Amino acid sequence: MHKQFLIIRMKIGNIEFGRFPVFLAPMEDVTDEAFRLLCKRFGVDMVYTEFVSSDALIRDINSTVRKLNIHDCERPVAIQIYGNEVAPMVEAAKRVEQARPDILDINFGCPVKKVARKGCGAGMLQNIPKLLEITKAVVDAVDIPVTVKTRLGWDESSKCIVGLAEQLQDCGIAALTVHGRTRAQMYTGDADWTLIGEIKKNPRMHIPIIGNGDVKTPERAKECFEKYGVDAVMIGRASFGQPWIFRDVKHYLEHGEPAVPFTFAECMDILRQQVRDSVEWLGERPGILHVRRHLAATPLLKGLPDFRPLRIAMLRAEKVDELMAILDRIVNEYGGNGLRAEN
Repeated sequence: MHKQFLIIRMKIGNIEFGRFPVFLAPMEDVTDEAFRLLCKRFGVDMVYTEFVSSDALIRDINSTVRKLNIHDCERPVAIQIYGNEVAPMVEAAKRVEQARPDILDINFGCPVKKVARKGCGAGMLQNIPKLLEITKAVVDAVDIPVTVKTRLGWDESSKCIVGLAEQLQDCGIAALTVHGRTRAQMYTGDADWTLIGEIKKNPRMHIPIIGNGDVKTPERAKECFEKYGVDAVMIGRASFGQPWIFRDVKHYLEHGEPAVPFTFAECMDILRQQVRDSVEWLGERPGILHVRRHLAATPLLKGLPDFRPLRIAMLRAEKVDELMAILDRIVNEYGGNGLRAEN
């Protein structure tokens, strides 16, 4: 077992975390203010904003500038930026610093075509010299801790992360998050944490390493700490429709046993609150459109008999009252057993 699983508490800059830090991954159209605050309610140790385009930020695009809105009650919070040129990234970093996040994170991991094909996100893994140049310039431009999130490499034949981790550390970053897939994999197949473990075994590495990819259960989170020696784990898609996963993971890590599960009705109350929060922050129609992604993905409703018509109605709802009535009907029809879907 790695010693740090037992005794070392991770720090990023001056921010000290507990023994088993669990972070909410930055996700576009997911980690807005309402969802971040909900996840904080369930014990997540740090949250990240949706990623911010450096080009759009320095052009003062309203929808991008709004992503810099953070609140003291969600701290520690990181704002994540992406781009493929030094000057815009530096200017964007300075703008982000003015928003007073605890951490500035650089996205070198987003695999989606509209980002990667422009050489941004994971696309930077095809141009390591430029990636390092951007990283060093951003680190030098701001006074807050700078971290990086990336992947194993561009594809199976170019898994460069072990050596790249050293180079990024030499640029002065305060921590590194690694998603255990290549860009070519997108989100398919299983995340491979082997190379994440190799980074931790490298005696030259001294910055915290955060592991990401397929952390879907409390048991898997514990395994990642024990087997790969990571300093923190990051949860992304497994939080969709079940923000209580952070409470379950934290309890298991700290006590070695499962938390008492919420009932079906209690989980549905949480989802109702998520609807209300989303509408309050974004407005009725955009808030409902946003939260429907979470409702569609929640494991709470998977496998319910004869559920398809209700699911279709739920995903077509455009008014709060309409959506709440459907959620009430789901509880009335399926909540009698008092059970909760497993993570």
